[in-house]
Amino acid sequence: QVQLVESGGGLVQPGGSLRLSCAAPGSIFSVFGMGWYRQAPGKERELVAAITSGGSTNYADSVKGRFTISRDNAKNTVDLQMNSLKPEDTAVYCCNAYRMTWGARTDYWGQGTQVTVSS
Repeated sequence: QVQLVESGGGLVQPGGSLRLSCAAPGSIFSVFGMGWYRQAPGKERELVAAITSGGSTNYADSVKGRFTISRDNAKNTVDLQMNSLKPEDTAVYCCNAYRMTWGARTDYWGQGTQVTVSS
């Protein structure tokens, strides 16, 4: 059983910042891409940001310029720095580890951490 452990969620005012962190087992971290997804009440889960094992990143259009994903291969962690937060960023954020092998995708998920942006 692969465990991804998230931390860093909470309540923040609009315009504020939060940093999420996800720790993954070293056995998968070096070969898996990592990402952050979010799901707001009544909405589908969406990809927020992802980073490959080689360090390439991609972001949802809604967070470009505000969020930054990074990975620390020595600590086996992936962070999501969220700046200029908006109420519409309110959601449960989940860490994801993924790998494509021969066209088949393997995913592991964290339990999620709540981010609430409100005044």
